[in-house]
Amino acid sequence: MHFPFCRGKCAYCALFSRGGVAKEERDQYALKMASALERIIESGVGQVFSTVYFGGGTPTLCDLGKVFERLSPLLLPDAEVSVELHPLDVNDELLSFLRAGGVNRVSMGVQSLDDATLADMRRGYTFEQAAEAFKRVKAFFDNAGIDLIVGYPSPQGAKKWDIEKIASWGARHCSVYSLQLEKGTTLAERVGGDKKLILPSDDEMMDALRQIDKSLSAMGFERYEISNWAQKGFECRHNCAVWRGEDYLGLGEGAYGRRGLMRTRNAWGLDAEDSGVVETLSPETDRTERLLFRLRTREGIDIAERPECKRALDRFVEEGLVSLSGRNYRLTSRGMEVCDSVLLELI
Repeated sequence: MHFPFCRGKCAYCALFSRGGVAKEERDQYALKMASALERIIESGVGQVFSTVYFGGGTPTLCDLGKVFERLSPLLLPDAEVSVELHPLDVNDELLSFLRAGGVNRVSMGVQSLDDATLADMRRGYTFEQAAEAFKRVKAFFDNAGIDLIVGYPSPQGAKKWDIEKIASWGARHCSVYSLQLEKGTTLAERVGGDKKLILPSDDEMMDALRQIDKSLSAMGFERYEISNWAQKGFECRHNCAVWRGEDYLGLGEGAYGRRGLMRTRNAWGLDAEDSGVVETLSPETDRTERLLFRLRTREGIDIAERPECKRALDRFVEEGLVSLSGRNYRLTSRGMEVCDSVLLELI
């Protein structure tokens, strides 16, 4: 469920989001989302969702009361319900409201552990404020994690990565995304223009990711997907389902969905004519897409599903990029660093 509203654009962000939107418009959007869920209820499908992910933007800039009310009868008893939070949103009243609404998992966007970098990103808070916000989150939600970005060009005074700074936070999950320099962002204008900021080299990026992987492993986290670490039992079930190729419904302006071979965008209902179908994949393209996603995860590929890839995968095993256990091929730590090259050859 996509809520495309932010306080303002971060320096690096090219995602589908809008800043400075009036509260009335944001709340009207939430009511539309609730109406979409009402149509699902009226369709008679019943309890259909095993996971729900509220993404943004910042979902909590909208009044989610009616959304939670409509969503409740559509959830399986053990459904995972995740919400993305901005540190500046966090307060006891909001957290209590989210918990009462059925939320049981929180992902807080921290992005950096350095104050100078946070200021340059235009995040609006300091590391200590993020730490205090997460402490409040943990008082309400045990299943809580953070997002970080590696590769942001360090402004003057920025400190080296020190992931151990979150060791005492009690985080259960950590996503670490490599910076993508996107056209149209203020960061791209600065890097490509006056050269005040210089992007780290590929080697520096790899060194940072190795350091993060080592530190998170020491804290009891396992890398279960290229960009995601979790303590045992706290993997994001929603994202795992997507990576396995399961169907999912996308609600909201920037939300994409999947039903069999159909890909949808901004689907407000379940019927085909109301689904916003943007393309229908061929069976072979669908198989390739599943291959791309699964090899990114620790589950890897069952060679029985893609026997034509065996020769290439065996060579990657010899090169130390892939490991083999039974019929399953999985990327090694080194393979994760060059995943794109491995996938390109396989497809």
